[in-house]
Amino acid sequence: MSTTYSCVGCGKCCNDHHVPLTLAEARRWAGDGGTVIVLVEAFLDGGLGIADTQREHALRRSVRVNSGTAQAWLAITFAAYNAGPCRNLDADNRCGIYESRPLVCRIYPMEINPHIPLRPERKDCPPESWEQGPQLIVGGQLVDTELQALIEQSRQADREDIRAKAAICERLGISTTALKSDGFATYLPDRSAFLAAAAQVDEADGNHGWTFQLADQNLAASLLQQGAAIGYSGHAPCTFIPLSQQP
Repeated sequence: MSTTYSCVGCGKCCNDHHVPLTLAEARRWAGDGGTVIVLVEAFLDGGLGIADTQREHALRRSVRVNSGTAQAWLAITFAAYNAGPCRNLDADNRCGIYESRPLVCRIYPMEINPHIPLRPERKDCPPESWEQGPQLIVGGQLVDTELQALIEQSRQADREDIRAKAAICERLGISTTALKSDGFATYLPDRSAFLAAAAQVDEADGNHGWTFQLADQNLAASLLQQGAAIGYSGHAPCTFIPLSQQP
């Protein structure tokens, strides 16, 4: 079985999607006047919140933190906030920063997470996008070597940036996380405050305490049993996105 793909320029993927950014891209995005949204998720050291098959990948892009008397692994995503069309999309659905667009835009329609398969029916692209163009996947394997290199570059940035991202969250007063299997805790920090925090490149010391916010309250007993803190913490306003409503 093979999958072909060719962009037809419909612009749908550039509307109402928060685009994950590397730390360098997030600094540049905010510096150019864009808004960065922060998405936070974590799982407990003992494995609560993560499937065994996904643990190795999740650990690589996470930092170990305290929650109550428990230890958790925290993943932080900085993303370009796009409510409606991307700020760089012109009237002809062309990208105004095409040559310097974020890595994730270059990788589309492929997924960054190795545990998420490419599913054309879940993409915004019209059917004709999948009826023409070069082959992307043959026999379940990505055959575009350049695209594979970009995916690995994005994953590597996730691993290298995580401690600095945690330190930035600390400076912004962000200290509430979602459980990875349950959703995302999201924040829209002030642009100037984000840039000021991101200008300092030292890393988190791991002593910052985090609390969990839950959509599924049935998970609370398990978290509390392992010593994790549940509730709200910090002064930064948090919006919770349950797993079923993730963008």
